[in-house]
Amino acid sequence: MNPLLKDIFAEAKIIIELAAEKNLTFATAESCTGGLIGGAITAISGSSAVFKGGITAYDNDVKIDLLRVQKDTLKAHGAVSEATATEMAKGAKDALNVDIALSVTGIAGPGGGGPDKAVGTVWIGLAAKDKTTAKLFNYGDIGRNRVRDHAVLDALKMLRATFG
Repeated sequence: MNPLLKDIFAEAKIIIELAAEKNLTFATAESCTGGLIGGAITAISGSSAVFKGGITAYDNDVKIDLLRVQKDTLKAHGAVSEATATEMAKGAKDALNVDIALSVTGIAGPGGGGPDKAVGTVWIGLAAKDKTTAKLFNYGDIGRNRVRDHAVLDALKMLRATFG
């Protein structure tokens, strides 16, 4: 069994409880995690009261069309960047009409990395009220599934921190 699953589901449960307690809704915009965050959240009973949904935006056209990521942002910074992560989070917040949105974009590997952005590079973004932020994580070339699992856990921890 994946050793991170227990922690992932524990974080998801806490997030659902905190969001319900504070009467807040949230959503996701996922690229490299491909819906794993939404899957972890919806595995918990009661999630439908606070989780409104997610957009899996693996292709740049989906980022542009559904999340309103600017073409200029992708051209200047790439899909795996602070700017893209923040625009994805803002776009999900607006598109799904929630209080808080979480975004993840990265290079899970084994290919796709380069000298400027290595495999294991992940940006996690959050949009809440008038504050948007993103944080860089470098997991290294630890394997595709492990990169994705670590990104899910760290994204959930960031989300939980926004609830206080």
